[in-house]
Amino acid sequence: MRSAKAHAPSSPGAADRGFARISSNLLRIGIHTSIQGSIDKAAVRAAELGANTFQIFSASPRMWRARMPSAEEIARLRAARERYDLNPLVVHDNYLINLAAADAGLRRRSVAAFRGELERAAAIGAEYLVAHPGSSAGQSVEEAIERAAESIAEAARGLALDGVVLLLENTAGSGAALGSRFEELAEIRRRAASRVELEIGYCLDTAHCLAAGYDVATASGLKRTLEEADRLLGLERVHVIHSNDSRAPLGSRVDRHAHIGQGHIGADGFRRILSHPRLRTKPFILETPVKEEGDDRRNIDMLKQLCRRRSTTTRRSS
Repeated sequence: MRSAKAHAPSSPGAADRGFARISSNLLRIGIHTSIQGSIDKAAVRAAELGANTFQIFSASPRMWRARMPSAEEIARLRAARERYDLNPLVVHDNYLINLAAADAGLRRRSVAAFRGELERAAAIGAEYLVAHPGSSAGQSVEEAIERAAESIAEAARGLALDGVVLLLENTAGSGAALGSRFEELAEIRRRAASRVELEIGYCLDTAHCLAAGYDVATASGLKRTLEEADRLLGLERVHVIHSNDSRAPLGSRVDRHAHIGQGHIGADGFRRILSHPRLRTKPFILETPVKEEGDDRRNIDMLKQLCRRRSTTTRRSS
């Protein structure tokens, strides 16, 4: 059994945690929940909303300094996950991190912060860490891809990560954001994987896909998008679907999430996504806006309604 280095509390490997990555007969629908108060409370909040998977930030997403959760918090988190069958646990990285930064100082801080993200994900028993590739501002896309890959390798070097899988997330393509094209994600993965022993896959965001020009809203568009994703990324390496409707139209390159069924993907679009044979065994995690009390539960319920033929019931331990 391996444990994360650099003073991270020991944590069982993915195969020993008591959590199968994905249950074949249970659709996994979840949401990003707050760790306010204590990291384990995020799991309870997810269960109360009717989720059976969830995503968190492992620390404040807008601060460079981050605290490792205590052994007691981690034990409570594990107990809550077992009690409510919350699987998998996905961690999203800090918003300040820019793995592709052209500025040497920002890149150094980003690599250090990202190393901390990897350590915390391993320590708390997360299956996945989702990361944005970064920004190509001040450089060519080719240079940004190289810097992102080297930053990942540098951050992960020497760590035993207990089965944590890094997932590169596609972006909407706003400004100089890297990763709006599947080719860019694939090249970052190829270069990083050749330099460090770290399993790397992908997280696809439905709203980002649409904004970047991948038409996931129509039947023919979804077919083309998944064929391209399979050819360039390998759908077997896509481990998580960020399930967000889009306030912005196809090809707008604008990142604006909407409630499920109320954006340019629409209810029919999500019904096709949820039922697609290459996607339906993957966890679907919401990052939809919260403007009114109950928005989170309404979005979870909406996804469940759109896939009525498959079970989404959380199995609770006695």
